[in-house]
Amino acid sequence: MGLMSSPGPTADVSVRIAWGDDAAAIANVQLRAWRVQYADLLPADLLPTDPTQIAAAWRTSMTNPVDARNRVLVALERNRVVGFAVTTPAPDPDCDPVVDGELAELTVDPDETRKGHGSRLLQAAAETMQADKFTRAVTWTISTDDARRAFIISAGWEADSAHRELDLDGSGTTLVKQVRLHTALT
Repeated sequence: MGLMSSPGPTADVSVRIAWGDDAAAIANVQLRAWRVQYADLLPADLLPTDPTQIAAAWRTSMTNPVDARNRVLVALERNRVVGFAVTTPAPDPDCDPVVDGELAELTVDPDETRKGHGSRLLQAAAETMQADKFTRAVTWTISTDDARRAFIISAGWEADSAHRELDLDGSGTTLVKQVRLHTALT
């Protein structure tokens, strides 16, 4: 008689559309992630530290979106928000906001990376944009963030020729270069 193997423990993880009540948790994840993501780009004193204002902005954007296709998704471990993604019509001048969606944010709490949350969010974001009738998706990454770009490319996205510079502090002295990636959603 053979031994029956018992299944190992499984994590209780999921992705869903964010609710207004998720605003504070999303703000906290965003602040923690920004401290890591922008550590080499911005002085720490320029990064926001008060999650209250950021949570209020999230709550407003989720409860009164400018466009019905503006979506916020959250990655959960049990009932705890560990990451989020934002999808929206692509605003770039060379994009058609009827058919081109943008993955405007993909953020995972720095303490929760490499656990599959980013992959689940990226897949759910693509499915959400597809459900919103977009046929192509674009996203912007910091040109020096090789790990993030490699992660997104490994999911089937590829670079296109678009690039831009963002002025992070409004002074013209803290510029960050970004490259655009795209994928077909059909």
